[in-house]
Amino acid sequence: MTRILLVDDQALVRAGFQTILTSEPGFEVVGQAPDGAAGVRMAAELQPDVICMDVQMPVMDGLEATRAICAGSSYASVLMLTTFDRDDFLFEALSAGASGFLLKTAEPEQLIDAVHALARGDALLSPEVTRRVIERFAAPAAPAPSPAAPQLDLLTEREHETLLRLARGRSNAEIAAELFVGEATVKTHVSNVLMKLGIRDRIHAVIWAYEHGVVAPRV
Repeated sequence: MTRILLVDDQALVRAGFQTILTSEPGFEVVGQAPDGAAGVRMAAELQPDVICMDVQMPVMDGLEATRAICAGSSYASVLMLTTFDRDDFLFEALSAGASGFLLKTAEPEQLIDAVHALARGDALLSPEVTRRVIERFAAPAAPAPSPAAPQLDLLTEREHETLLRLARGRSNAEIAAELFVGEATVKTHVSNVLMKLGIRDRIHAVIWAYEHGVVAPRV
């Protein structure tokens, strides 16, 4: 079972999400929290697999709650949900450790697909949002990257090549074609890269690569 925690200050929204998610076999909503502070406590107590987190809430907002959850003992993946398609929310959510970002105007099937993706350990961003992330970190105005991290020495040559292509926004199929290997092999390389670098998912691998000089910002 995929254990899900809902964190939203609107009871009707939580009830609607629960109805959608529990209609999917293998999903179990183990708790509901009305604000970020309660969400942090319940994440530690219940140890869910996926947390559906609203951005704007009283007491503690979703960004602060996500930061606390990802810095704590929980292994949950956080899916940020908002009614606003704003870049500041997007980049703050990713910096806080969120693994997915979905608008509340999405279809029910998209919410189910998003939870499935995060439960598998994948990141969930639309191609358009992924491009915005890459453009933000590869833009000429981006800060100078920090020196290469020692973790890079842990990567094999193939894993390093995979990280380079992740940072350029390539899909697994595109990486497989460029490296002349199968997609299953690429998935293994991606998993090894994330494990060795201590990164939660592939979208954070993009951010990490630019921050550590693996890929140079455009000039």
